[in-house]
Amino acid sequence: MSLAWVAGSVRAKALARRRLGRTVIRELAASSTTESALHMLTGSAYGRDVRPGLTVEQAQHAVRAALLWQLRVLAGWQPRAGAELVRRLAAWYEIANVEEQFRRFAGAPAEPAYELDALATSWRRLATCAGPAQLREALAGSPWGDPGGDGPYAVSLAMRLIWAQRVAALSPLLVPWAAGAATLLLAREHFRVGRTLLAPGRRAASALLGNRALGAGSLRELAAAAGPDAAWVFEGIDEPTDLWLAEAAWWRRVEADGLDLLRNRRADQRPLLGAVAVLAADAWRVCAALELSDRGGAPLEVFDALG
Repeated sequence: MSLAWVAGSVRAKALARRRLGRTVIRELAASSTTESALHMLTGSAYGRDVRPGLTVEQAQHAVRAALLWQLRVLAGWQPRAGAELVRRLAAWYEIANVEEQFRRFAGAPAEPAYELDALATSWRRLATCAGPAQLREALAGSPWGDPGGDGPYAVSLAMRLIWAQRVAALSPLLVPWAAGAATLLLAREHFRVGRTLLAPGRRAASALLGNRALGAGSLRELAAAAGPDAAWVFEGIDEPTDLWLAEAAWWRRVEADGLDLLRNRRADQRPLLGAVAVLAADAWRVCAALELSDRGGAPLEVFDALG
């Protein structure tokens, strides 16, 4: 047990205790306006980025930015291996930045880029790209690899599936999270949107879920083909219209696993993974609560269904 891991574990647990938690977030969801919800958030760990006067979309972006700041602080307290683990997990923000970059390429309104700093994988180079073709070329020369196309969907799908594959490779503890996320993405693309994965995305999905999963014709077939590390996410879900419930189940599992990891007394990567999980789940739930507050704070049954 190294002193660096001890310090990192203590910091991870301390940060995790700053989350709002489900009870407080439910009160947030019950707010009759977004403005009242924002006032509630200003005194919380999200207050660094959240302020009154934001639209719901701006507020959700600010919540995610506050989470990223927590991850940057957390990484700074870890030994080198722990900081690299956080950087790999935080690569989701790089994907989000690229997705917004495509909106800017199209002349559409886009959210500000998340400030990754030391957690960046390739963003410094990607941020300078002037168009889709240049972005694809930059990705091909980066750890992300060639996405197989230069359209926004091709790039986004490839990056998300490659991210899931890379997360699964970090630790056996992360395999159910990564496989579940990849299965949800595959289900959405095949059964809700009707899009076919290009070769890079297919390779990443196949590595996580197996070749049979790529040819599944229903959620039940997909669950059977993907195996137990992924099938759990579809428990009680039979129709593609209910995939939002499967997403909620994914977050509940990540949060529950994270809490178990935080209870572990070993000073190693487990408390770190646990902190990242519960902080991310908390931010996701806050974003959902803000959506409900924008609709007048009802019906709370929708929030309760998220778990």
